Amino acid sequence: MGSLLFNLGQLVTTPTIQEFLTSEEIIDLVLRHGALERGELCEEDYQANFEAFKNGERIFSVFLVHGKKVYVITEWDRSATTVLFASEY
Repeated sequence: MGSLLFNLGQLVTTPTIQEFLTSEEIIDLVLRHGALERGELCEEDYQANFEAFKNGERIFSVFLVHGKKVYVITEWDRSATTVLFASEY
């Protein structure tokens, strides 16, 4: 796992994420997101994250955890990072 490449802002999770994942799992996902790990992104979306990082746009990650897709999204202004299930998006 690499270093954080951008400011994550305030960390926000949905209640269902808090019920499903441990704090350690949430932190791990957020750190992977902050290092721009590929996760479950297709090549096009993976490259789009690098552009978003350079251009100050929203950064979006997808990780598969315990068989469920989890999204991690950092707002364009880096004020907040949200962890939620794909079904909650």
